[in-house]
Amino acid sequence: MIASLRGTCIDIAGSGVVIEAGGVGYAVTVTPAHALTMRHGSEVFVRTAMIVREDEHLLFGFASTDALQVFDLLRSVTGVGPKSAMGVLAHMDPAQVANAVATDDDGAFRKVSGIGPKTAKLIILALTGKLAAFEQAAVVTAGSGRAAHPAATDVVSALIGLGWREDAAQTAVDDTIAHEPGAAAMGTQALLRAALGALRPAGAGR
Repeated sequence: MIASLRGTCIDIAGSGVVIEAGGVGYAVTVTPAHALTMRHGSEVFVRTAMIVREDEHLLFGFASTDALQVFDLLRSVTGVGPKSAMGVLAHMDPAQVANAVATDDDGAFRKVSGIGPKTAKLIILALTGKLAAFEQAAVVTAGSGRAAHPAATDVVSALIGLGWREDAAQTAVDDTIAHEPGAAAMGTQALLRAALGALRPAGAGR
């Protein structure tokens, strides 16, 4: 079982990356937002989940232990495979998944390709009471006094990984959350796109 990988990123294509570790290239599926934080030739570290099937071995990578744990919980739900679980995490970070379950918001899951109304309701039913730690993390984030958005920290880190200065990245994320319509409901990927849009026209320094 491969639990984590540390190595050199040698290829990036959408949500697929290849990480070379010990002379072996591992094909890893990550979320699009996670892939954006990686650079060709740079050292990366991902926690991984390995799915072994009769005809294939699949490796999924995560930037945090929280994301990996939520991925595993999502896969425990009937009708949710690894690709659908990754689809959820491409739209929502762990705290947002926890909040959607806690507030019985099955609509948040129906936005994910491959998840219909029945499966969305099953996710709510199956995961109720199992995401308390991640829900609490969202409350702490909201009370931190800065950008009250559960994806804010991840997006700032992603922008820094893309080469922006920390102060420019933080300002862009704060401004986006404060002024972009619908920002409160954005997942990590959507918030990252919006923050990039704020940075580039403004010519924020790298």
